[in-house]
Amino acid sequence: MTAKAQRRRAFWQILLFSAGLLVLTGISAGSVYLVNKARDDNKWVVHTIEAENQINALLLEIRRAESAARGYLLTQEAVFRIDHERAIAAIMPALDRLTRLTGDNPVQRESIAKLSDAIKTRLGQFGQEMGFIAQGQPEKAAAVVREVASTDATAEIAKIASGMLQEEERLFRQRSENADRSQTFAASMTGIGSGLVVVLALISIWLVRRSARARDEAEARLRDANFNLESIVDERTADLREANDEIQRFAYIVSHDLRSPLVNIMGFTSELEELSGDVFRRIGGLTQVPAGGPPLAPGAPGEIMLEAADKQLSDDVSEALRFIKTSIAKMDRLISAILNLTREGRREFQPVKVDTRELIEAIVSTLAHQAAEAHAEIHLDPLPDIVSDRLALEQIFSNLIDNAIKYLKRGVPGEIRIRGRTKLGYAIFEISDNGRGIDPKDHQRIFDLFRRAGTQDKPGQGIGLAHVRALVRRLGGTMSVSSELDAGSTFTITLPIAWNVNNRNADR
Repeated sequence: MTAKAQRRRAFWQILLFSAGLLVLTGISAGSVYLVNKARDDNKWVVHTIEAENQINALLLEIRRAESAARGYLLTQEAVFRIDHERAIAAIMPALDRLTRLTGDNPVQRESIAKLSDAIKTRLGQFGQEMGFIAQGQPEKAAAVVREVASTDATAEIAKIASGMLQEEERLFRQRSENADRSQTFAASMTGIGSGLVVVLALISIWLVRRSARARDEAEARLRDANFNLESIVDERTADLREANDEIQRFAYIVSHDLRSPLVNIMGFTSELEELSGDVFRRIGGLTQVPAGGPPLAPGAPGEIMLEAADKQLSDDVSEALRFIKTSIAKMDRLISAILNLTREGRREFQPVKVDTRELIEAIVSTLAHQAAEAHAEIHLDPLPDIVSDRLALEQIFSNLIDNAIKYLKRGVPGEIRIRGRTKLGYAIFEISDNGRGIDPKDHQRIFDLFRRAGTQDKPGQGIGLAHVRALVRRLGGTMSVSSELDAGSTFTITLPIAWNVNNRNADR
């Protein structure tokens, strides 16, 4: 698959995902809105039904009061009086509840005001009727009843209540339609959303199947292209190992062969130093011979004094010879270091179970004298055991601990801490100190061969850390440093807990 096709497929996948997300978000938001609206509409429908029921309940209590009053007027029985009183007691609470239920409608509020006045008038008439009956004057009570019939107060109440019922019926129809509409919208949105989800799902299935076919075709092409890859890799690896061995042999041979001319140069330099001494003694002897007298015999006793120019020339020759001898000694140390590196690179590692705490304690004991002279304390935290090459581990930790002691700050008690932990099949060791630190710009430089950083006031060839990193890499690990100037350093070594024997010496 070409890069353009991959970008196009990624674009359509992102677009499809975005569309699906928008659809789901729209369906969710619309459903929540419509459900809440339907709930509100249904609540108002129920509210309307409650108002209608309350109007009917109020009319029922009024009719009940009238019937009980007439029964009491005709029979004088207490049961009708009690029923009348209960009905009268229930009328005003029913009116108050109806007032609350219809308070949201201005039309109903006006009707409630009229209904309240009519009911109060009728309650006053009820009071007169029951009062005359209680006084034993039924004729007057009957006259009140006839007067009520002529004023038709009950009919007024019924008329107002009928108007309120019609208004509530209108509201019921309107609110029912709103509720039905909300439910219809909710169902429509759910159906449309489900359809869109199905469409997007079908498109997704189609894209996935197409991607799967493209992937299968790419895998087939990859298998065809890499049919002989393993043999090619093995061949290249063998070539690389052979080249690496050749380089090591070359370095060994070159370093070994350099020793012979270096020894000759050192020998002839010593002879040259002796000859220069003889030459300048002869020159001094000649300057001390009297005019016309015989020259001094070689080895004649007495100190030979040189003149100013001859003295300066003798000092210059001696200084030049010292520089030559110093350079020869440095080159000899470098050659020795290269030989050691090549020998170590050709050594096969042997994985064994290593008690790292015991190993590092042994290293610390050998460096105890240097640590005491530097006024440094070395602390060991718990350390994990690993399977690795013991000699390589000794060289790694010896070098790092020796450097930590060597590069402490003067006048500050040294503190070196070695700790370890495990993570995902690897052992992580940290060697920290409170020494002079390393400038961040030199963090990579210190791992280069023959390169050193900071003040060069300690002996060394710039090989140690390069050798340590090479050993760590051969053991399948990594090495890093974290440091700031005057803030100490922390070297972190990450090694496999169980070194894979199948990868042993794989870098050779």
